[in-house]
Amino acid sequence: MAVTALLCGPASGAARAVTVEKSVSHPANVRYFELTYRVSIDNLPIRFHTARIWIPIASSDVHQEVWLERVSGSVPWRITRDREYGDRMLYAEIRNPRVLRVQFKLKYIVSRREYSKGSYRELLRYNNDPVSPELIPKRCLEPDRLISIDGEMKILADQVTRGKQGPVEIAHAVYNYLFRTLRYDKSGTGWGRGDAFWACQAKRGNCTDFHSAFIGMMRAEKIPARFVIGFALPENISQGVIPGYHCWAEFYVGGVGWVPVDISEAWLDKKRYGYYFGTVDPNRVRMSVGRDITLVPRQAGPSVNYFVYPYVEVDGEPFHHVGEKFNFRNLPAGTQKVRPATEE
Repeated sequence: MAVTALLCGPASGAARAVTVEKSVSHPANVRYFELTYRVSIDNLPIRFHTARIWIPIASSDVHQEVWLERVSGSVPWRITRDREYGDRMLYAEIRNPRVLRVQFKLKYIVSRREYSKGSYRELLRYNNDPVSPELIPKRCLEPDRLISIDGEMKILADQVTRGKQGPVEIAHAVYNYLFRTLRYDKSGTGWGRGDAFWACQAKRGNCTDFHSAFIGMMRAEKIPARFVIGFALPENISQGVIPGYHCWAEFYVGGVGWVPVDISEAWLDKKRYGYYFGTVDPNRVRMSVGRDITLVPRQAGPSVNYFVYPYVEVDGEPFHHVGEKFNFRNLPAGTQKVRPATEE
C-alpha cells in the first residue's frame, strides 16, 4: 500500500511529494512512535552579517529505524554529516539582517528495539575474546575535554578495578562502583556538563555525569567506550512532552561488539540494576554519538560538548536565544518508510 507524504527539499525549503510504503511488523520489544522536534531562534540582532544553525538529526542503526517524515523551516537548509562519528545534522545559514526569528520543525517516525547484548553472566563468556584494533576508532580510547583518563581518574579506575581482568569484569566493577557511589541529583550547579572528574568528586549528577565518569574510567583502563545521547520516553504514557535529553554509554567487547550500560536509569529504578548492564530499553531514541563534536560545516567556536540540542552562532559567536520543544506520540503496529532527505 502506498500513500503520499510531504518532505521539504534540502535547499529551497519547498515541499515535495514522496512515496510512503507501509508494512506491518511490530515485535513486543519494539516501541513505535512519532517524534516532533521544534526549534525557535528568537531575538536575532537587528544588525548581523551571518547566522549559522546546526540541528542534530536522528539516524537509523541496528537498534532503531528512523524516518524523517517532514522538515519545515523558515529559511533554506541542507543535511550534512560529521566525519568523525557519523552524526547527521541540519544546517542553515542566514545572511539577511531583516530575519529576526527562525523556526524549524522536524517530524520523525521511529521504531526502536530493545538493545541487549546479554546479562553480566552471559557476557562473561566473551571476557577474554581478542579485539581487532582496526574495528575500534582511536577516538574511543582518548580523553575528551571533560573526560580525563589519566592523573586522579586513572588512580581511581585502578583502585575500582583492582583484581579484575577483561573488559566485562572491569566494566561491571566500574558500573557497580558508580551505581553505589554516585546519586542522581540535579540540585545546585556543576551537574549536566559531563565532567567525569567533577562527578567522581561531587558523587552526584545526572545521566551525563554518570556516564562520563564510566567512560573516563573505562578508557583509563584502555577499554574502548563511547557516549550516546538522545531522548527517553515515559514507559507507560502514550503521548506528551519530552522534558529533556537522556544519555547512556557503551563499551567494546571482542566477539560481541558495543555493549550498552545505563547507570543513571538503574539508579532511578534499582530493581533493574542487573538489566541496565548489557541492555537498554526501547523507550528512547538515539540522536548522536560522541563528545567534542566538530560540526559540518565547521563551527567558528570550540567543539560542541555533546550534540542533542541546536547549536547557533551569530557572526562567529555562540547565540543562546534558542528554544526547543520535543513531543512524542505512540503509533500502532507497523512501519512507515519515507525517503530520506538529501545529505552531503
